[in-house]
Amino acid sequence: MKQNINPNIKAGDANQITREYYDSLLIEMRHIDSVLPCTTFELYGEKFATPIMTAALSHLDKTRLNGTIEMSKGAFDANAVMWTGMGDEAELEAIIATGAKTIKIIKPHSDNDIIFRKIEHAEKCGVLAMGMDIDHAFNHKGEYDTVLGEPMSPKTLDEIKGFIKATKLPFIIKGVLSEQDAYKCLEAGAKGIVISHHHGILDYAIPPLMILPKIAKVIDHSIPIFVDCGILSGLDAFKALALGATAVSVGRALMNSLIEDGANGVKKKIDDMTVELSGAMARTCSRDIMHIDSSVIWKQ
Repeated sequence: MKQNINPNIKAGDANQITREYYDSLLIEMRHIDSVLPCTTFELYGEKFATPIMTAALSHLDKTRLNGTIEMSKGAFDANAVMWTGMGDEAELEAIIATGAKTIKIIKPHSDNDIIFRKIEHAEKCGVLAMGMDIDHAFNHKGEYDTVLGEPMSPKTLDEIKGFIKATKLPFIIKGVLSEQDAYKCLEAGAKGIVISHHHGILDYAIPPLMILPKIAKVIDHSIPIFVDCGILSGLDAFKALALGATAVSVGRALMNSLIEDGANGVKKKIDDMTVELSGAMARTCSRDIMHIDSSVIWKQ
């Protein structure tokens, strides 16, 4: 058995396992009949320049003044989808005011009335879509979680159906890491899922790209599949798209750019990752993001 020799990484670190898995995926080149690739991406009736989106981050003002708004401006300038997590009503309104097409993710609050109020407010704001972070119901002790003093709890399938029926907008379930939950999301009427282990919320969690092909078979192109966690480059994005993702979310890989150069840094990072994605597409005869052959991916 391979031993962990890095004292800074604990055994079972899901983020390290994820990184190692992503790096174990190799790309087969194909050049004959290749064309200039197109990275444009359509989602819920809107067209974007790239399938590389921001992640549903929260509290970015702690890292940079007006950090969340700067992230939104960067996403808008890159013509990319903006996702956002926890935040008050004023913040969401400010995000929408930047012009960024935004997906609002709501925590699984114990009090469902809070959830319904957030759904109503997000719809009034004009978000592109909204959803729920189902994997934040428990803490590492197996107790109900508390996020910034707000109690959380797991949601039943019937509760999720109720949230979905409460809005006319697409509702996305974030935190799917099994075929079983994917089937339940379809039954509930979800209009998208995010494959994610919430940045290693559980030790030894399956890397998103490992489970992605199985979940893609369950979904069978009926709704969008987004991948979160550990996407650091355009090549990571390419691998995810090849294995069945519709688009990917990038969080921590944008943080240094946000801190150093605000919106301009975010735009440049998304643009650079998109260029890298385009380069991989060109060298694999992938004319657009809907036509990336999964057989170009090899497991080392």
